[in-house]
Amino acid sequence: MFELYFLLGLLLVGYVVGQILERSHYRSIEKREAEHIGLATTSSKRPIGEIPRPTRVELVEGACVISIDYFKRFVAGLRQLFGGNVRSYETLVDRARREAVLRLKEQCSAADQVINLRIETSSISKGNRNQVGCIEVHAYATAIYF
Repeated sequence: MFELYFLLGLLLVGYVVGQILERSHYRSIEKREAEHIGLATTSSKRPIGEIPRPTRVELVEGACVISIDYFKRFVAGLRQLFGGNVRSYETLVDRARREAVLRLKEQCSAADQVINLRIETSSISKGNRNQVGCIEVHAYATAIYF
């Protein structure tokens, strides 16, 4: 019986701490996105609108690795039994993607435009059953200065 209570306790702690940290990270992301809202970013290979001749062009990148918490891993395991969207991983990937793009924009905050944005995602496996331990997102693009 002790093992059941221990498991439930771990799940509860994982849920509470995970929610607190996730909300804190989302607040940080939203604040930083608002600071960089003016930097035009596109996945197009060409700049947006009529532009003068660029004075400088550089490759910029941002990377982020976010770990999954114990509760989300448990819920994802249950979801695999029944099928359907694994929403606990969706928020993880969303946070990692947004964080990587923000880190890219912070690297070139003086740029006029960021073009040809590409995002690559991979999982870092953990454990003997290839469970997802972390999500890595790498964003790279071309920063243009006029």
